[in-house]
Amino acid sequence: MSVPKTAAAVFEDGWAPYLTERDRAVLAATSWAKQAPFGLGSRPLVVAVDLYYAALGLPRADIVESVADWPSSCGAQGWEVVDRTAPFLRAARDAGVRVAYFHATPPEYGRWNRKPAPALAPKPRAVDGNAIVAEVAPAEGDIVLRKIGPSCFFETPLDTILRAGGYDTLLVVGEATSGCVRSTVVDACSRGYSVGVVGDLCFDRFESSHWLSLFDLNQKYADVITADAATEYVQADTRRGAA
Repeated sequence: MSVPKTAAAVFEDGWAPYLTERDRAVLAATSWAKQAPFGLGSRPLVVAVDLYYAALGLPRADIVESVADWPSSCGAQGWEVVDRTAPFLRAARDAGVRVAYFHATPPEYGRWNRKPAPALAPKPRAVDGNAIVAEVAPAEGDIVLRKIGPSCFFETPLDTILRAGGYDTLLVVGEATSGCVRSTVVDACSRGYSVGVVGDLCFDRFESSHWLSLFDLNQKYADVITADAATEYVQADTRRGAA
Protein backbone atom coordinates (compact mmCIF):
# COMPACT_ATOMS: atom_id res chain seq x y z
CA MET A 1 0.00 0.00 0.00
CA SER A 2 1.23 3.46 -0.81
CA VAL A 3 1.47 6.15 1.84
CA PRO A 4 -0.27 9.51 1.23
CA LYS A 5 2.35 11.97 0.07
CA THR A 6 1.11 14.48 2.63
CA ALA A 7 1.44 12.06 5.58
CA ALA A 8 4.89 13.26 6.65
CA ALA A 9 4.30 16.88 5.65
CA VAL A 10 2.44 17.56 8.89
CA PHE A 11 5.63 16.80 10.81
CA GLU A 12 7.86 19.14 8.82
CA ASP A 13 7.06 22.10 11.06
CA GLY A 14 8.30 19.98 13.98
CA TRP A 15 11.71 19.07 12.60
CA ALA A 16 12.30 22.16 10.46
CA PRO A 17 13.64 24.32 13.35
CA TYR A 18 16.39 21.78 13.96
CA LEU A 19 17.65 21.80 10.35
CA THR A 20 20.32 24.34 9.48
CA GLU A 21 20.46 26.33 6.28
CA ARG A 22 23.24 23.99 5.17
CA ASP A 23 21.00 20.99 5.87
CA ARG A 24 18.25 22.46 3.72
CA ALA A 25 20.69 23.19 0.93
CA VAL A 26 21.94 19.60 1.00
CA LEU A 27 18.37 18.27 0.89
CA ALA A 28 17.63 20.43 -2.12
CA ALA A 29 20.82 19.43 -3.94
CA THR A 30 21.16 15.69 -3.38
CA SER A 31 19.51 12.70 -5.00
CA TRP A 32 19.70 10.95 -1.62
CA ALA A 33 16.90 13.14 -0.28
CA LYS A 34 13.68 11.16 -0.05
CA GLN A 35 11.45 11.99 -2.99
CA ALA A 36 8.42 9.81 -2.27
CA PRO A 37 7.10 7.46 0.43
CA PHE A 38 8.60 3.99 0.56
CA GLY A 39 5.15 2.46 0.96
CA LEU A 40 3.65 -0.12 3.29
CA GLY A 41 2.81 -3.76 2.73
CA SER A 42 -0.40 -5.75 2.98
CA ARG A 43 -0.04 -7.46 6.37
CA PRO A 44 0.94 -5.22 9.28
CA LEU A 45 1.73 -5.79 12.92
CA VAL A 46 1.58 -2.91 15.39
CA VAL A 47 4.63 -2.71 17.67
CA ALA A 48 4.13 -0.73 20.89
CA VAL A 49 7.49 0.09 22.44
CA ASP A 50 8.10 0.85 26.13
CA LEU A 51 4.72 2.16 27.19
CA TYR A 52 5.46 1.49 30.83
CA TYR A 53 5.10 3.61 33.95
CA ALA A 54 8.79 4.38 34.44
CA ALA A 55 8.83 5.99 30.99
CA LEU A 56 5.92 8.26 31.86
CA GLY A 57 5.88 8.88 35.58
CA LEU A 58 2.89 8.80 37.89
CA PRO A 59 1.00 10.91 38.74
CA ARG A 60 0.90 12.78 35.46
CA ALA A 61 3.13 15.84 35.68
CA ASP A 62 5.35 18.12 33.64
CA ILE A 63 8.56 16.37 32.71
CA VAL A 64 10.83 18.58 34.82
CA GLU A 65 8.73 17.80 37.87
CA SER A 66 8.25 14.16 36.97
CA VAL A 67 11.92 13.25 36.55
CA ALA A 68 12.57 14.12 40.18
CA ASP A 69 10.73 10.92 41.13
CA TRP A 70 10.93 8.99 37.86
CA PRO A 71 14.35 9.69 36.23
CA SER A 72 13.39 8.06 32.93
CA SER A 73 10.02 9.80 32.70
CA CYS A 74 8.85 11.73 29.66
CA GLY A 75 6.16 13.41 31.71
CA ALA A 76 2.93 14.98 30.51
CA GLN A 77 3.94 15.02 26.84
CA GLY A 78 4.30 11.24 26.98
CA TRP A 79 0.89 10.85 28.62
CA GLU A 80 -0.66 12.95 25.85
CA VAL A 81 0.74 10.45 23.35
CA VAL A 82 -0.61 7.54 25.39
CA ASP A 83 -4.07 9.08 25.27
CA ARG A 84 -3.83 9.31 21.47
CA THR A 85 -2.41 5.80 21.22
CA ALA A 86 -5.27 4.05 23.02
CA PRO A 87 -7.90 4.65 20.29
CA PHE A 88 -5.43 3.68 17.57
CA LEU A 89 -4.72 0.34 19.25
CA ARG A 90 -8.46 -0.29 19.57
CA ALA A 91 -8.93 0.50 15.89
CA ALA A 92 -6.13 -1.89 14.94
CA ARG A 93 -7.62 -4.72 16.99
CA ASP A 94 -11.10 -4.03 15.63
CA ALA A 95 -9.67 -4.33 12.11
CA GLY A 96 -8.08 -7.69 12.94
CA VAL A 97 -4.52 -6.32 13.12
CA ARG A 98 -2.46 -7.77 15.95
CA VAL A 99 -0.57 -5.68 18.48
CA ALA A 100 2.79 -6.64 20.00
CA TYR A 101 4.06 -4.98 23.17
CA PHE A 102 7.68 -4.67 24.19
CA HIS A 103 8.76 -3.25 27.49
CA ALA A 104 11.90 -3.16 29.53
CA THR A 105 13.03 -5.97 31.77
CA PRO A 106 13.60 -5.37 35.47
CA PRO A 107 17.21 -4.33 36.27
CA GLU A 108 18.03 -7.74 37.72
CA TYR A 109 17.66 -9.21 34.22
CA GLY A 110 20.55 -7.09 33.02
CA ARG A 111 21.02 -3.40 32.34
CA TRP A 112 21.61 -2.37 28.74
CA ASN A 113 21.32 1.38 29.33
CA ARG A 114 24.93 2.59 29.34
CA LYS A 115 24.11 5.78 31.24
CA PRO A 116 21.70 4.83 34.02
CA ALA A 117 20.40 7.49 36.35
CA PRO A 118 22.14 7.83 39.72
CA ALA A 119 20.80 5.46 42.30
CA LEU A 120 17.98 6.95 44.31
CA ALA A 121 16.69 5.97 47.70
CA PRO A 122 13.83 3.47 47.32
CA LYS A 123 10.44 5.18 47.20
CA PRO A 124 7.02 3.67 47.68
CA ARG A 125 5.32 3.24 44.33
CA ALA A 126 1.64 2.94 43.60
CA VAL A 127 2.54 0.94 40.50
CA ASP A 128 5.35 -1.25 39.19
CA GLY A 129 7.51 0.98 37.01
CA ASN A 130 8.07 -1.86 34.54
CA ALA A 131 4.33 -2.48 34.04
CA ILE A 132 2.59 -1.36 30.85
CA VAL A 133 0.33 1.59 31.67
CA ALA A 134 -3.34 0.79 32.17
CA GLU A 135 -4.55 3.22 29.49
CA VAL A 136 -2.97 1.05 26.78
CA ALA A 137 -2.93 -2.30 28.56
CA PRO A 138 -2.62 -5.40 26.37
CA ALA A 139 -5.88 -7.04 25.32
CA GLU A 140 -6.65 -10.69 24.71
CA GLY A 141 -4.74 -11.90 21.69
CA ASP A 142 -2.00 -9.29 21.94
CA ILE A 143 1.65 -10.36 22.02
CA VAL A 144 3.66 -9.29 25.07
CA LEU A 145 7.43 -9.80 25.10
CA ARG A 146 10.27 -8.59 27.28
CA LYS A 147 12.78 -6.36 25.53
CA ILE A 148 16.34 -6.67 26.77
CA GLY A 149 18.11 -4.27 24.40
CA PRO A 150 17.37 -1.03 22.54
CA SER A 151 15.88 -2.94 19.59
CA CYS A 152 12.76 -5.04 19.95
CA PHE A 153 14.48 -7.56 17.67
CA PHE A 154 17.47 -8.15 19.94
CA GLU A 155 17.29 -11.68 21.39
CA THR A 156 13.50 -11.80 21.20
CA PRO A 157 11.29 -14.00 18.95
CA LEU A 158 9.89 -10.99 17.08
CA ASP A 159 11.44 -11.86 13.72
CA THR A 160 10.26 -15.46 14.02
CA ILE A 161 6.74 -14.29 14.89
CA LEU A 162 6.69 -11.95 11.91
CA ARG A 163 7.93 -14.51 9.41
CA ALA A 164 5.74 -17.31 10.73
CA GLY A 165 2.69 -15.06 10.53
CA GLY A 166 3.49 -13.69 7.08
CA TYR A 167 3.75 -10.11 8.29
CA ASP A 168 5.48 -7.70 5.93
CA THR A 169 4.94 -4.38 7.70
CA LEU A 170 5.50 -2.89 11.15
CA LEU A 171 3.63 0.11 12.50
CA VAL A 172 5.74 1.42 15.38
CA VAL A 173 4.52 3.55 18.28
CA GLY A 174 5.98 4.36 21.69
CA GLU A 175 9.21 5.70 23.14
CA ALA A 176 11.89 6.84 23.02
CA THR A 177 11.82 8.07 19.44
CA SER A 178 15.60 8.49 19.46
CA GLY A 179 16.27 5.23 21.30
CA CYS A 180 14.27 2.03 21.27
CA VAL A 181 11.85 3.17 18.57
CA ARG A 182 14.71 4.17 16.30
CA SER A 183 16.69 0.97 16.99
CA THR A 184 13.66 -1.17 16.26
CA VAL A 185 12.87 0.64 13.02
CA VAL A 186 16.45 0.34 11.74
CA ASP A 187 16.51 -3.38 12.54
CA ALA A 188 13.13 -3.90 10.86
CA CYS A 189 14.35 -2.13 7.73
CA SER A 190 17.54 -4.19 7.80
CA ARG A 191 15.44 -7.35 7.80
CA GLY A 192 13.42 -6.25 4.79
CA TYR A 193 10.17 -5.16 6.45
CA SER A 194 8.21 -2.10 5.45
CA VAL A 195 7.89 0.30 8.37
CA GLY A 196 5.47 3.04 9.28
CA VAL A 197 6.53 5.19 12.23
CA VAL A 198 3.40 6.76 13.66
CA GLY A 199 5.01 10.09 14.45
CA ASP A 200 2.31 11.57 16.67
CA LEU A 201 2.22 8.35 18.68
CA CYS A 202 5.94 8.47 19.52
CA PHE A 203 7.65 10.52 22.23
CA ASP A 204 11.00 11.26 23.81
CA ARG A 205 12.48 13.08 26.78
CA PHE A 206 14.23 15.57 24.50
CA GLU A 207 12.32 17.50 21.84
CA SER A 208 15.31 17.84 19.53
CA SER A 209 16.01 14.10 19.70
CA HIS A 210 12.38 13.32 18.93
CA TRP A 211 12.09 15.55 15.90
CA LEU A 212 15.47 14.85 14.35
CA SER A 213 14.91 11.11 14.81
CA LEU A 214 11.60 11.36 12.96
CA PHE A 215 13.38 13.30 10.22
CA ASP A 216 16.17 10.73 9.93
CA LEU A 217 13.85 7.72 10.02
CA ASN A 218 11.61 9.24 7.37
CA GLN A 219 14.60 9.98 5.13
CA LYS A 220 16.28 6.59 5.40
CA TYR A 221 14.34 3.69 6.85
CA ALA A 222 10.59 4.24 7.14
CA ASP A 223 7.58 6.37 6.37
CA VAL A 224 6.62 8.73 9.18
CA ILE A 225 2.84 8.82 9.16
CA THR A 226 0.06 10.29 11.27
CA ALA A 227 -2.22 8.33 13.57
CA ASP A 228 -5.09 9.17 11.21
CA ALA A 229 -3.19 7.73 8.24
CA ALA A 230 -2.22 4.65 10.26
CA THR A 231 -5.84 4.12 11.30
CA GLU A 232 -7.03 4.41 7.71
CA TYR A 233 -4.36 1.91 6.68
CA VAL A 234 -5.27 -0.76 9.27
CA GLN A 235 -8.95 -0.39 8.47
CA ALA A 236 -8.44 -1.10 4.78
CA ASP A 237 -10.63 -3.97 3.59
CA THR A 238 -7.63 -6.02 2.46
CA ARG A 239 -6.49 -6.30 6.06
CA ARG A 240 -9.78 -7.23 7.71
CA GLY A 241 -9.56 -10.64 9.33
CA ALA A 242 -5.75 -10.63 9.60
CA ALA A 243 -4.65 -12.46 12.76
